[in-house]
Amino acid sequence: MIMCREATRLMSLKQDRGLTFRERTALRFHLSMCSACRACARQFDLLHTIGEHHPAALK
Repeated sequence: MIMCREATRLMSLKQDRGLTFRERTALRFHLSMCSACRACARQFDLLHTIGEHHPAALK
């Protein structure tokens, strides 16, 4: 099982590139057990979505 630090690293990588099957599986398993990392993942997703729709990002 991965630790929170590795889970956070994978969440960040996920925003830039697709994760491998092994990475996705490890992250999903960790998120199923760690509420703090689930909250962090939601924040990463929200920031990514906001960044995609920000006018400066469209240039």
